[in-house]
Amino acid sequence: MIGCRTLRDFAEEYPESLEPLKTWHEVASKVMWLDSTEVKSVYPHADAVGKCTVFNVGGNSFRLVVQFDFEAQVVYVKKVMTHAEYSRKNGAQWKKSCNC
Repeated sequence: MIGCRTLRDFAEEYPESLEPLKTWHEVASKVMWLDSTEVKSVYPHADAVGKCTVFNVGGNSFRLVVQFDFEAQVVYVKKVMTHAEYSRKNGAQWKKSCNC
């Protein structure tokens, strides 16, 4: 189960992110990942950051930060941001929710 509200809200502000986020959501909704190794087998450029996983979405234009509960098969969408927002030194407030 994956919440869609954060994805939809971001896509409203950045319409070019809609299709890449939709594709990610479709893939992630169908796969039953058991651990981060399995996530990386589908998304090799996904990176672990604390308890979260960061995906490069839309040809590296956007970053999607999620936290997995592999046992319950739940994906918590923590943050979606542009690459520029992700790269800003002072824009890393999302890391606090990942216990970094």
